[in-house]
Amino acid sequence: MNKSDNTYAVVKVGGKQYKVATGDVIVVDRQSGEIGEHMTLELLAVRADDGSFAVGAETKAKVTATVADHFLGEKIRVFTYKPKSTFRKTHGHRSRLSRLTIDAIEVAGKKEKKSGS
Repeated sequence: MNKSDNTYAVVKVGGKQYKVATGDVIVVDRQSGEIGEHMTLELLAVRADDGSFAVGAETKAKVTATVADHFLGEKIRVFTYKPKSTFRKTHGHRSRLSRLTIDAIEVAGKKEKKSGS
């Protein structure tokens, strides 16, 4: 990505919002796609290289990403207890995550591609 390239988008993946640019790698909740599969992300807002900004339904842009990897997140330990009694319980949790690589942000016919490919 060039330093002068100011195109970015705000996308929604799995109930969370991410600010992405072409070539970024984001870690999101597990997606249903296979490794190497291309997917289109839900677009909330986009800022084009020419300085125009569009939000919501007026965005005529598309963000495509590739599923790079599926993996388990770091283990989280949750300890619960009740005071003045002997109740103690430990729970563990590992989130299922996916790594997405942002391939392109297409803004009204213009296409911002990852440099080097």
